[in-house]
Amino acid sequence: MNIKMRAHPNIVLILADNLGWGELGCYGGGAIRGAPTPRIDALALEGTRFLNFNVESDCVPTRSALMTGRHPIRTGAIQSVPAGLPQGIIPWEKTIAELFSDAGYATAMYGKWHLGDKEGRYPKDKGFDEWYGIPRTTNESMFFDAIGYDESIVEPPYVMEGFKGKPAEKKELYDLEMRRKIDAELTDRSCEFIKRNANKKPFFLYVPLTQLHFPTLPHREFEGVSKHGDFADSLIEMDARVGQIIDAVDQNHLTENTVFIFASDNGPEYRRPWRGSAGMWTGTYHTAMEGALRVPLIIRWPNKIPAGKVTNEMIHVVDLFPTLAQIANLETPKDRIIDGLDQSEFLLGKQLKSNREGFVYFIKTELRAAKWRDWKMHFVWEIEPNAGANHLETPYLFNIVQDPKEESDVNTTQGWVRGPIRKMVINFQNSLKEHPPIPPGAPDEFQPK
Repeated sequence: MNIKMRAHPNIVLILADNLGWGELGCYGGGAIRGAPTPRIDALALEGTRFLNFNVESDCVPTRSALMTGRHPIRTGAIQSVPAGLPQGIIPWEKTIAELFSDAGYATAMYGKWHLGDKEGRYPKDKGFDEWYGIPRTTNESMFFDAIGYDESIVEPPYVMEGFKGKPAEKKELYDLEMRRKIDAELTDRSCEFIKRNANKKPFFLYVPLTQLHFPTLPHREFEGVSKHGDFADSLIEMDARVGQIIDAVDQNHLTENTVFIFASDNGPEYRRPWRGSAGMWTGTYHTAMEGALRVPLIIRWPNKIPAGKVTNEMIHVVDLFPTLAQIANLETPKDRIIDGLDQSEFLLGKQLKSNREGFVYFIKTELRAAKWRDWKMHFVWEIEPNAGANHLETPYLFNIVQDPKEESDVNTTQGWVRGPIRKMVINFQNSLKEHPPIPPGAPDEFQPK
């Protein structure tokens, strides 16, 4: 193996869709949920498992934060937008894929993008050499069976393919049967990409799978395997797909030089009967509850990242941008606010504590909560999505170590915490004034002041 390969490790980043904290066996789920997850559980033993990995409220904002290292309130990518309307991140934003590509990495993405659905904003325009997947989200696979669906008004959803420098092409219709098949195709392409680039040049592979997003339907090969329904079947399938990609890395003798990451984009599904699990936490995605913020994160890098380690130190999805850049010796942008913190020293076991003590939490443009050390302050109270948001005159304060369900307000007994949380919020709000956010739906040519 040459020096360049050692200096620039491969990165494989798998992102599950709507996988709650309590679904996997290594997070207290698995067989209890009717769906053993042996491959991901084994990955956790080979790497570090994070108990306090935090994300944004749902698909679009988390994916924006992951790709840019910036909170979505800054990028304008704050919510899912229907087809045909302006959406995603503007071309000015610099993605982690662009950093890797500029450094000579081979880059590929197979899966759900959700950050732009027109030329100039597809993955192949934002740093990926090749892309196969869906530009928006899985709900659209239900269009064809929806009452009154009119293809002349709303264009049918497609699985697409794109290569850098060429127009993206529509491939298969993304209907309910393709919804069942897509993760198998994403996995096959991922494994082929790994094999093709093995020991030739370093690579960055991003695999945002579609499971367990509603409609949560398994591949026909996994249908009925759990005896507990489609959701459990789909969880078993997801575990198997991750296992296939792990095997591709290991069988091509890339294990030692590959940072392998598995995470989720937000808390679990709230729809029934596909109800997901946040484990010991309360809430689902689209809320500010701990069950929305905390999701699984497992990172394996043999002989670099401690194996079998479990940590409750706080990490945020924006941190992956500067951390991966540092690990791969890449330059991060200096002309914009990067909210992520470099966690490479902590990740590699060279320091005991995370560099992060807290963060602010927005849903769309509204500040909902702020988390700091062992506490969380809610400015708006909403346990379930669409259940009605209660704007609080006096914010609730919870000690989430003593009270993980967020049930007992400690404003009276632990009120000293309000000071540092308020300061953190004010500092962030001042940074938004100094560096105005990109408005949602901004045109391609928009340039931040």
